Amino acid sequence: MRVAIIGSGISGLVAAHHLAREHEIELYEAGAHVGGHTHTHQLELGGREVAVDTGFIVFNRKTYPNFCRLLDELGVASKESDMSFSVREEATGIEWNGRNLDSVYAQRSNVLRPSFHRMVLDILRFNREAPELLENGDEIPLGEYLRSRRYSESFQRLYILPMGAAIWSASPEEMLAFPARFFVRFFHNHGFLQVEGRPMWRVVEGGSARYVEALIRPFRERVHVRTPVRSVRRRPDHVEVELARGVVERFDEVVIATHSDTALALLADPTPSERSVLGAIRYQENDAVLHTDEHLLPKRRKVWASWNYHLLDAGSREHAHRATLTYWMNRLQGLELPEQLCVTLNHTAAIDPSKIVRRMTYHHPHFDLAAVAAQRRWHEVNGQCRTWFAGAYWRYGFHEDGVLSGLRVVEALTGAQVLAEAGA
Repeated sequence: MRVAIIGSGISGLVAAHHLAREHEIELYEAGAHVGGHTHTHQLELGGREVAVDTGFIVFNRKTYPNFCRLLDELGVASKESDMSFSVREEATGIEWNGRNLDSVYAQRSNVLRPSFHRMVLDILRFNREAPELLENGDEIPLGEYLRSRRYSESFQRLYILPMGAAIWSASPEEMLAFPARFFVRFFHNHGFLQVEGRPMWRVVEGGSARYVEALIRPFRERVHVRTPVRSVRRRPDHVEVELARGVVERFDEVVIATHSDTALALLADPTPSERSVLGAIRYQENDAVLHTDEHLLPKRRKVWASWNYHLLDAGSREHAHRATLTYWMNRLQGLELPEQLCVTLNHTAAIDPSKIVRRMTYHHPHFDLAAVAAQRRWHEVNGQCRTWFAGAYWRYGFHEDGVLSGLRVVEALTGAQVLAEAGA
């Protein structure tokens, strides 16, 4: 069987990894970079070589079983990381870190704020009550759920909305439209609804690109970078993949492992179901900057966390419309450097230009009620017209979801048993 795979993110690479063993594959990547959101930068800082990740960074053994099995199979090592979270609000100067009681009240004036105490109490209440959503009821927007349960404005503004915004690279405003059960299921599975017993997060030693290098080694000659696909046309007995300059390649099947909007745009003859399903999952563009400006971290060193959310003034361009946060890479990747290495999402105008190392743009799926409903229609579009769609957008949008999606396509296409387990 001759199979075209379009897109070299984790879903496409995993599909290629398995299909290349018994089938003829060609993998097409429009850009020069293989790996999608797996993006490792090799830098020289403080007289030493440093590998820094700016896309996919962390995972854990509990909720990333298929990805962990892949790392083990490839012999790629990982090490423990930290997933602490802080919030700083510019308008009020409030900042806090949820690591422990001391960091929660690192800004001692928070002790005198009744609204801050209410936020802390509502965090405990949400952790206790939210799992009830998993048992029954229709899917509703998160904002509606929070209003119906009378969660405080401070809880929403200073915790749950920025936390969700940081996880999904969405804005706090967009999080209000997020499906509540979808949101709570993710929090529950990842241990975010409990103080003790959370999974230990990990990073790939030497940068996430290590696993990509090992993964593509057996079929490297079949990976075509800087080779954008113009269109995919399905025929009764084959698929035609049109490349640049009008070159048309013929295949038995095609796996489109791009973002859903790109997948739909590639189809020369989309079916009504493909238009409906793929068109329901939208994407948000996010600017990312790798830099050494520690002023993007909270003012108090005790509040510094792996993930630091910026709640900006209402007049700022990014306010409410895009996620604004800074990842502290020294802590996340265990980097021992004389300077602080950070990745800031969207709040980029505040960075000292002289301290900017790299600029990137990423696109993340936007999940609302329509998107989650579309996910349940996987069987309507996959395997139809010799076409398969893979990507993390079929689930929560994370690396394990991308692996799971690629494996799901391999199983459906070949009948082989390749899934470790469903994951969380």
